[in-house]
Amino acid sequence: MTTQDLARLISRHQRRPRTALPFLGALALARGRVHEFCGPARRTLALMAARGMEKRGTEGTVLWLRPGWLPERLFPEGVLSFLEPGRIIFVTPRRPEDLLWCFEESLRGGAAALVVAELPEPPHLTPVRRLQLAAETGAEEGAVTPTGLMLTPGRGGAPGVETRWHLAPGHTHRETRWQLDRLRARADPPQSWIISARADSPDFTLARMKPADHIAPGQAASSRGNDGPETG
Repeated sequence: MTTQDLARLISRHQRRPRTALPFLGALALARGRVHEFCGPARRTLALMAARGMEKRGTEGTVLWLRPGWLPERLFPEGVLSFLEPGRIIFVTPRRPEDLLWCFEESLRGGAAALVVAELPEPPHLTPVRRLQLAAETGAEEGAVTPTGLMLTPGRGGAPGVETRWHLAPGHTHRETRWQLDRLRARADPPQSWIISARADSPDFTLARMKPADHIAPGQAASSRGNDGPETG
């Protein structure tokens, strides 16, 4: 990609308003950009985003990239509670460099509205910038406007992402719930919510978190194995 190409894409990004990808309740993600989901329930959060996209009429294929050298993978029966598993196409590159290359090319192609990439660690700034430019290209030249979700362990920390979200399970014997933290956003301050699953509805309830609702780190860690769709 030449310097002129970079300048053209950056100029086009600056003057074009971004549309929103429905996420959870009133929350939304900027389309044509790359976001970071981290925490022990990051895969669940990506499935929630895919479900929100489907509920708002933005259907289509979800492209899911995962490291071929790691054993963790989605549990199909857990996926079914969020969306039809047949909508997900899995790609398993064998090398870390191939994983980032597939992520970039998938965004640039603009064929899938949602591209999810499980990364073993947060990438550096230069790869993230390439991903953002690839998403911009896909938005302009592809069939759909792609949105990229990179899934990273721990608290994440990839520089240059549009937003960063952390999800941790906090289930009890009476309630299925998670704590969602917005750690970084270009236009919004950090904020925390409690996501609850309703027994009488497939929808989730989103409420701003009160101090008494805070999920202690020990509670989240002890609940990690109960977060159904994470691994199988």
